[in-house]
Amino acid sequence: MKKAIITGSQGFVGPYLRRELEECGYTTVGLDLQEGDNTIVVDLLDAGQVRTVIAREMPDVVFHLAGQANVARSWKIPQKTVELNVVAALNLMEAVRVVSPDCRMVMVGSSDQYGNLGEAGQRVDESIVTRPQTPYAVSKNAQEEMSRIYVHVYGMKICMTRSFNHGGAGQAKGFLIPDFASGIVAVEQGEATCLRVGNLEAQRDFTHVKDVVRAYRLIAEKGHPGEIYNVGSGTTYSAQEILDKLCAMAKCEIPVQQAPEKMRLNDTPVICCDHSKLTRDTGWEPTVTMDEMLSQVIAEWRSK
Repeated sequence: MKKAIITGSQGFVGPYLRRELEECGYTTVGLDLQEGDNTIVVDLLDAGQVRTVIAREMPDVVFHLAGQANVARSWKIPQKTVELNVVAALNLMEAVRVVSPDCRMVMVGSSDQYGNLGEAGQRVDESIVTRPQTPYAVSKNAQEEMSRIYVHVYGMKICMTRSFNHGGAGQAKGFLIPDFASGIVAVEQGEATCLRVGNLEAQRDFTHVKDVVRAYRLIAEKGHPGEIYNVGSGTTYSAQEILDKLCAMAKCEIPVQQAPEKMRLNDTPVICCDHSKLTRDTGWEPTVTMDEMLSQVIAEWRSK
Protein backbone atom coordinates (compact mmCIF):
# COMPACT_ATOMS: atom_id res chain seq x y z
CA MET A 1 0.00 0.00 0.00
CA LYS A 2 1.42 3.38 -1.02
CA LYS A 3 1.77 6.21 1.47
CA ALA A 4 0.94 9.77 0.45
CA ILE A 5 1.73 12.98 2.28
CA ILE A 6 -0.62 15.91 1.66
CA THR A 7 0.58 19.36 2.68
CA GLY A 8 -2.17 21.84 3.44
CA SER A 9 -4.37 18.87 4.29
CA GLN A 10 -6.79 20.95 6.38
CA GLY A 11 -7.56 23.39 3.56
CA PHE A 12 -10.32 23.23 0.97
CA VAL A 13 -8.73 20.73 -1.43
CA GLY A 14 -6.91 18.57 1.14
CA PRO A 15 -9.89 16.57 2.47
CA TYR A 16 -11.10 15.85 -1.06
CA LEU A 17 -7.65 14.63 -2.08
CA ARG A 18 -7.35 12.47 1.05
CA ARG A 19 -10.71 10.84 0.27
CA GLU A 20 -9.75 10.26 -3.38
CA LEU A 21 -6.45 8.64 -2.42
CA GLU A 22 -7.83 6.45 0.36
CA GLU A 23 -10.62 5.19 -1.92
CA CYS A 24 -7.85 4.14 -4.33
CA GLY A 25 -5.89 2.21 -1.70
CA TYR A 26 -3.40 4.78 -0.39
CA THR A 27 -2.63 5.54 3.22
CA THR A 28 -2.45 9.27 3.83
CA VAL A 29 -0.72 11.62 6.25
CA GLY A 30 -1.53 15.30 6.38
CA LEU A 31 0.89 18.14 7.10
CA ASP A 32 -0.68 21.39 8.23
CA LEU A 33 -0.42 24.23 10.72
CA GLN A 34 -3.85 23.19 12.06
CA GLU A 35 -4.56 20.00 13.95
CA GLY A 36 -6.74 17.35 12.36
CA ASP A 37 -7.29 13.61 12.02
CA ASN A 38 -4.12 11.83 10.93
CA THR A 39 -2.44 15.22 10.52
CA ILE A 40 1.02 16.25 11.72
CA VAL A 41 1.32 19.89 12.76
CA VAL A 42 4.32 21.21 10.83
CA ASP A 43 5.58 24.65 9.84
CA LEU A 44 6.86 24.17 6.29
CA LEU A 45 9.04 27.26 6.73
CA ASP A 46 11.06 25.28 9.30
CA ALA A 47 13.39 23.17 7.15
CA GLY A 48 14.44 21.01 10.10
CA GLN A 49 10.86 20.11 10.98
CA VAL A 50 10.07 19.24 7.41
CA ARG A 51 13.11 16.99 7.00
CA THR A 52 12.35 15.17 10.27
CA VAL A 53 8.79 14.41 9.19
CA ILE A 54 9.77 13.22 5.71
CA ALA A 55 12.49 10.98 7.18
CA ARG A 56 10.05 9.46 9.67
CA GLU A 57 7.16 8.93 7.24
CA MET A 58 9.14 7.98 4.09
CA PRO A 59 6.26 8.65 1.68
CA ASP A 60 5.88 7.22 -1.80
CA VAL A 61 4.31 10.45 -3.04
CA VAL A 62 3.95 14.02 -1.77
CA PHE A 63 1.17 16.35 -2.88
CA HIS A 64 2.07 19.95 -2.14
CA LEU A 65 -1.15 21.95 -1.70
CA ALA A 66 -0.08 24.25 1.12
CA GLY A 67 0.51 27.94 0.60
CA GLN A 68 -1.09 31.36 0.28
CA ALA A 69 -3.71 30.86 -2.44
CA ASN A 70 -5.68 34.11 -2.47
CA VAL A 71 -4.76 36.30 -5.45
CA ALA A 72 -6.27 39.51 -4.04
CA ARG A 73 -4.58 38.98 -0.67
CA SER A 74 -1.20 38.57 -2.36
CA TRP A 75 -1.25 42.31 -3.15
CA LYS A 76 -1.61 43.03 0.58
CA ILE A 77 1.04 40.56 1.76
CA PRO A 78 3.41 40.07 -1.20
CA GLN A 79 6.46 39.20 0.90
CA LYS A 80 4.57 36.63 2.96
CA THR A 81 3.01 35.18 -0.20
CA VAL A 82 6.46 34.58 -1.70
CA GLU A 83 7.72 33.09 1.54
CA LEU A 84 4.77 30.72 1.94
CA ASN A 85 4.69 29.66 -1.71
CA VAL A 86 8.39 29.47 -2.55
CA VAL A 87 10.44 28.89 0.61
CA ALA A 88 8.01 26.28 1.95
CA ALA A 89 8.08 24.40 -1.36
CA LEU A 90 11.88 24.55 -1.46
CA ASN A 91 12.12 23.15 2.08
CA LEU A 92 9.84 20.29 1.08
CA MET A 93 11.73 19.44 -2.11
CA GLU A 94 15.05 19.61 -0.32
CA ALA A 95 13.83 17.28 2.42
CA VAL A 96 12.58 14.75 -0.13
CA ARG A 97 15.82 15.01 -2.11
CA VAL A 98 17.95 14.26 0.94
CA VAL A 99 15.97 11.53 2.72
CA SER A 100 13.49 10.04 0.20
CA PRO A 101 14.79 10.67 -3.35
CA ASP A 102 12.60 8.00 -4.99
CA CYS A 103 9.45 9.73 -3.76
CA ARG A 104 7.21 11.24 -6.45
CA MET A 105 5.96 14.79 -5.96
CA VAL A 106 3.07 16.80 -7.35
CA MET A 107 3.65 20.53 -6.97
CA VAL A 108 0.42 22.46 -7.43
CA GLY A 109 0.68 25.70 -9.38
CA SER A 110 -1.89 28.05 -10.85
CA SER A 111 -3.35 29.21 -14.15
CA ASP A 112 -2.75 32.72 -12.79
CA GLN A 113 0.85 32.20 -13.89
CA TYR A 114 -0.24 32.68 -17.52
CA GLY A 115 -1.23 36.30 -16.96
CA ASN A 116 -3.17 38.35 -19.51
CA LEU A 117 -3.35 35.90 -22.40
CA GLY A 118 -5.88 34.77 -24.96
CA GLU A 119 -9.22 35.83 -26.34
CA ALA A 120 -12.62 34.42 -25.51
CA GLY A 121 -12.82 30.81 -26.68
CA GLN A 122 -9.03 30.38 -26.99
CA ARG A 123 -7.60 27.59 -24.88
CA VAL A 124 -4.22 27.96 -23.21
CA ASP A 125 -1.77 25.05 -23.27
CA GLU A 126 1.42 24.46 -21.29
CA SER A 127 3.71 25.60 -24.12
CA ILE A 128 2.64 29.23 -23.76
CA VAL A 129 5.17 31.43 -21.98
CA THR A 130 3.90 32.54 -18.58
CA ARG A 131 3.57 36.25 -17.87
CA PRO A 132 2.53 36.49 -14.22
CA GLN A 133 0.72 39.71 -13.33
CA THR A 134 0.20 39.28 -9.55
CA PRO A 135 2.46 38.56 -6.56
CA TYR A 136 0.65 35.25 -6.18
CA ALA A 137 1.37 34.28 -9.80
CA VAL A 138 5.02 35.30 -9.49
CA SER A 139 5.38 33.11 -6.39
CA LYS A 140 3.84 30.13 -8.16
CA ASN A 141 6.08 30.66 -11.17
CA ALA A 142 9.11 30.64 -8.87
CA GLN A 143 7.87 27.42 -7.22
CA GLU A 144 7.53 25.83 -10.65
CA GLU A 145 10.99 26.92 -11.78
CA MET A 146 12.55 25.58 -8.59
CA SER A 147 10.75 22.27 -9.14
CA ARG A 148 12.07 22.13 -12.68
CA ILE A 149 15.63 22.68 -11.45
CA TYR A 150 15.32 19.84 -8.92
CA VAL A 151 14.15 17.52 -11.69
CA HIS A 152 16.96 18.40 -14.10
CA VAL A 153 19.81 18.69 -11.60
CA TYR A 154 18.90 15.97 -9.10
CA GLY A 155 16.70 13.68 -11.19
CA MET A 156 13.77 14.05 -8.82
CA LYS A 157 10.35 12.70 -9.80
CA ILE A 158 8.39 15.94 -9.69
CA CYS A 159 5.35 16.87 -11.78
CA MET A 160 3.92 20.39 -11.73
CA THR A 161 0.39 21.58 -12.32
CA ARG A 162 -1.09 24.83 -13.49
CA SER A 163 -4.49 24.44 -11.91
CA PHE A 164 -7.37 26.57 -13.10
CA ASN A 165 -10.17 27.79 -10.83
CA HIS A 166 -11.92 25.06 -8.89
CA GLY A 167 -14.81 24.97 -6.49
CA GLY A 168 -17.23 22.85 -4.51
CA ALA A 169 -18.71 22.53 -1.05
CA GLY A 170 -16.27 23.50 1.69
CA GLN A 171 -14.54 26.37 -0.04
CA ALA A 172 -14.22 29.43 2.21
CA LYS A 173 -15.15 32.99 1.36
CA GLY A 174 -12.55 34.94 -0.57
CA PHE A 175 -13.20 33.13 -3.84
CA LEU A 176 -15.82 33.98 -6.44
CA ILE A 177 -18.34 31.15 -6.11
CA PRO A 178 -18.52 30.98 -2.30
CA ASP A 179 -18.62 34.79 -2.13
CA PHE A 180 -21.60 34.86 -4.49
CA ALA A 181 -23.36 31.91 -2.86
CA SER A 182 -22.91 33.14 0.72
CA GLY A 183 -24.02 36.64 -0.29
CA ILE A 184 -27.17 35.34 -1.96
CA VAL A 185 -28.05 33.25 1.10
CA ALA A 186 -27.50 36.30 3.31
CA VAL A 187 -30.07 38.21 1.23
CA GLU A 188 -32.47 35.24 1.33
CA GLN A 189 -32.23 35.13 5.13
CA GLY A 190 -32.63 38.88 5.61
CA GLU A 191 -29.04 39.37 6.79
CA ALA A 192 -28.15 41.65 3.83
CA THR A 193 -30.10 43.91 1.49
CA CYS A 194 -27.99 43.28 -1.61
CA LEU A 195 -25.08 41.30 -3.02
CA ARG A 196 -21.93 43.38 -3.48
CA VAL A 197 -19.75 42.22 -6.37
CA GLY A 198 -16.54 43.06 -8.19
CA ASN A 199 -15.65 42.66 -11.86
CA LEU A 200 -18.34 40.59 -13.58
CA GLU A 201 -16.73 40.55 -17.02
CA ALA A 202 -13.71 38.35 -16.21
CA GLN A 203 -14.00 34.86 -17.69
CA ARG A 204 -12.60 31.84 -15.86
CA ASP A 205 -12.32 28.10 -16.36
CA PHE A 206 -13.94 26.32 -13.39
CA THR A 207 -13.62 22.64 -12.43
CA HIS A 208 -15.21 20.76 -9.55
CA VAL A 209 -12.72 19.96 -6.80
CA LYS A 210 -13.51 16.25 -7.07
CA ASP A 211 -12.34 16.26 -10.67
CA VAL A 212 -9.26 18.27 -9.68
CA VAL A 213 -8.08 15.83 -7.01
CA ARG A 214 -8.62 12.91 -9.36
CA ALA A 215 -6.32 14.72 -11.79
CA TYR A 216 -3.70 15.11 -9.05
CA ARG A 217 -3.80 11.40 -8.25
CA LEU A 218 -3.50 10.46 -11.92
CA ILE A 219 -0.59 12.87 -12.39
CA ALA A 220 1.20 11.25 -9.45
CA GLU A 221 0.61 7.80 -10.92
CA LYS A 222 1.04 8.41 -14.65
CA GLY A 223 2.57 11.85 -15.13
CA HIS A 224 6.08 12.27 -16.49
CA PRO A 225 8.64 13.89 -14.14
CA GLY A 226 9.54 17.42 -15.15
CA GLU A 227 6.27 17.93 -17.03
CA ILE A 228 3.70 20.63 -16.36
CA TYR A 229 0.01 19.72 -16.56
CA ASN A 230 -2.89 22.11 -16.95
CA VAL A 231 -5.81 21.05 -14.75
CA GLY A 232 -9.08 22.61 -15.87
CA SER A 233 -12.37 21.85 -17.59
CA GLY A 234 -11.78 23.60 -20.91
CA THR A 235 -14.95 25.67 -20.52
CA THR A 236 -15.08 29.31 -19.41
CA TYR A 237 -17.81 31.21 -17.62
CA SER A 238 -17.89 34.92 -16.92
CA ALA A 239 -18.52 36.03 -13.36
CA GLN A 240 -21.80 37.45 -14.65
CA GLU A 241 -22.87 34.05 -16.01
CA ILE A 242 -22.09 32.35 -12.71
CA LEU A 243 -23.96 35.06 -10.81
CA ASP A 244 -26.96 34.64 -13.11
CA LYS A 245 -27.01 30.88 -12.53
CA LEU A 246 -26.85 31.31 -8.75
CA CYS A 247 -29.50 34.05 -8.75
CA ALA A 248 -31.76 31.69 -10.70
CA MET A 249 -31.42 29.25 -7.78
CA ALA A 250 -32.25 31.94 -5.21
CA LYS A 251 -35.48 31.93 -3.19
CA CYS A 252 -36.03 35.66 -3.72
CA GLU A 253 -34.95 38.59 -5.90
CA ILE A 254 -31.25 39.38 -5.36
CA PRO A 255 -30.31 43.08 -5.75
CA VAL A 256 -26.72 43.36 -7.02
CA GLN A 257 -24.42 46.32 -6.36
CA GLN A 258 -20.95 46.97 -7.79
CA ALA A 259 -18.39 47.30 -4.98
CA PRO A 260 -15.13 49.16 -5.72
CA GLU A 261 -13.34 47.35 -2.87
CA LYS A 262 -14.02 44.02 -4.58
CA MET A 263 -12.31 44.99 -7.84
CA ARG A 264 -8.97 43.22 -8.30
CA LEU A 265 -5.78 44.94 -9.32
CA ASN A 266 -4.59 43.87 -12.79
CA ASP A 267 -7.35 41.28 -13.24
CA THR A 268 -6.86 38.82 -16.11
CA PRO A 269 -9.81 39.27 -18.52
CA VAL A 270 -10.14 35.69 -19.82
CA ILE A 271 -8.38 32.36 -19.48
CA CYS A 272 -9.45 28.90 -20.66
CA CYS A 273 -7.69 25.58 -20.10
CA ASP A 274 -6.40 23.21 -22.76
CA HIS A 275 -6.15 19.94 -20.81
CA SER A 276 -5.28 17.75 -23.80
CA LYS A 277 -1.81 16.93 -22.43
CA LEU A 278 -3.28 15.77 -19.10
CA THR A 279 -5.89 13.69 -20.95
CA ARG A 280 -3.28 12.19 -23.27
CA ASP A 281 -0.91 11.13 -20.46
CA THR A 282 -3.44 10.07 -17.82
CA GLY A 283 -6.86 9.61 -19.42
CA TRP A 284 -8.41 12.34 -17.23
CA GLU A 285 -11.60 14.11 -18.23
CA PRO A 286 -13.84 16.41 -16.15
CA THR A 287 -17.16 14.89 -15.07
CA VAL A 288 -19.03 17.35 -12.80
CA THR A 289 -21.00 20.17 -14.43
CA MET A 290 -21.06 23.81 -13.38
CA ASP A 291 -24.74 23.58 -12.45
CA GLU A 292 -24.06 20.60 -10.17
CA MET A 293 -21.20 22.46 -8.49
CA LEU A 294 -23.22 25.63 -7.93
CA SER A 295 -26.20 23.76 -6.50
CA GLN A 296 -23.91 21.96 -4.04
CA VAL A 297 -22.26 25.19 -2.93
CA ILE A 298 -25.47 27.18 -2.40
CA ALA A 299 -27.03 24.23 -0.55
CA GLU A 300 -24.05 24.16 1.80
CA TRP A 301 -24.36 27.87 2.61
CA ARG A 302 -28.07 27.47 3.29
CA SER A 303 -27.29 24.67 5.76
CA LYS A 304 -24.90 26.80 7.84
